[in-house]
Formats: sequence, C-alpha cells, structure tokens
Amino acid sequence: MGPVRAVVQRASSAHVVVDGAVVGALPRPGLVVLVGVTHGDNAGVAAALARRVHGLRILEGERSCADLDAPLLVVSQFTLYADTRKGRRPSWSAAAPGAVAEPLVEAFVAELRERGAHVETGVFGADMALTLTNDGPVTILLDSAG
Repeated sequence: MGPVRAVVQRASSAHVVVDGAVVGALPRPGLVVLVGVTHGDNAGVAAALARRVHGLRILEGERSCADLDAPLLVVSQFTLYADTRKGRRPSWSAAAPGAVAEPLVEAFVAELRERGAHVETGVFGADMALTLTNDGPVTILLDSAG
C-alpha cells in the first residue's frame, strides 16, 4: 500500500474554476490541499491524513485550521504520483484510477467536515484552473506513510 499524498499550502485567497465557473473558494485565509491517491490506499488512510492536515500548525501564530476554524480548499491531484525517472514524459501509472481515487478523496473531505471544518472542493476528474495566493509562502508535502 502506498501513501496518500497531500501538498498543503497556506493561502490568503484561493479559488478553483471549472468551465468558466468558480466551483470552490476559500471564503477567508486558510489552506489549499492537493490530494493524490495511489493503488492500495483506503478510506482509513485518507481520513488519518485529513486529521493531520486539520491539526497542522502552519497558520498564523503557529495555529491550525482546527484552532482557528480556518477553511480548506481540497483539490484532487493525480499528478502528485508522476514518475519522471525515465525520459521526459511523466508516467501516471502510480496514480490510482478514478474509481479508486474519487471515494478516497471524498473520505478525506468527509473526515475534515466531520471535524467541523469548512471545506470547499474542486470537481473530481475535471479540467480545473486553481488560483491561489500562497501566504508566506508556506507549502508542505505530507503523506500518510509518515
């Protein structure tokens, strides 16, 4: 089993657009979370990583989303599992297929919402345009393996 991956960015503003319409946005400063899923992941692993993200103390005053009731914008990102070891064209074979990945991204979001977090999302599998202002900048790579 591979780890669920997340790129977490502290953002003063962010929104995601699909087909010209905003589908998710941070209503105030918070975190943008790009989530990638690989083969063999499960809902428990995704939920555990969501708990880590929610408690990650990278916001103002070394506080977390849980401490500040800060919002999160979660976007599925299969490209986090790009393999660039051979040639110039990335391989996506390590990324879980949509039928596996989508429920796990949903489990990640569900865990955050169960913790009382305000969560906005992109649209799974859509061609999305993500705009954000990274605050700091602070960008952290997390995975469920450690």
